[in-house]
Amino acid sequence: MSKYIQELMSPQLMMVFYLFIGFVVALYLLSVIYVFIDAKRRGAEPFWLWGIVSFIPAVGLIAYLALRPNSYASEREEMDLEMALRERQLAAYGACPKCGTTIEKDFVVCPVCNTQVRNVCPSCRKPLDAHWKVCPYCRTHIQ
Repeated sequence: MSKYIQELMSPQLMMVFYLFIGFVVALYLLSVIYVFIDAKRRGAEPFWLWGIVSFIPAVGLIAYLALRPNSYASEREEMDLEMALRERQLAAYGACPKCGTTIEKDFVVCPVCNTQVRNVCPSCRKPLDAHWKVCPYCRTHIQ
């Protein structure tokens, strides 16, 4: 049997076989490097553990692809900032205590149910918050 195998294995076929093995090894090493770098960019805690897990051929790479965080750390920070900005923008508005309609900061009455939502300065007629003691626009003392 060994004699037949040696006859089949020409030097050209052996070179193709060794090149294929080298290609598989290089692909495997590149996949380990990819997992290590990608886990670090995604903010996976601890990212070095994913690099170690990827040393298990094929199974480690598949496990990483299935369990990795779905977004990059920079994307998550950007989404958090965007959410905080939207919350801040919504804080500029209020809600009517009676009907719940969204009202703007300078509204004095609710446009839907006509409920008074803010006080008005007796001098300049600008809207005031309930806890203000002095009108910030004209310095009139509020009682």
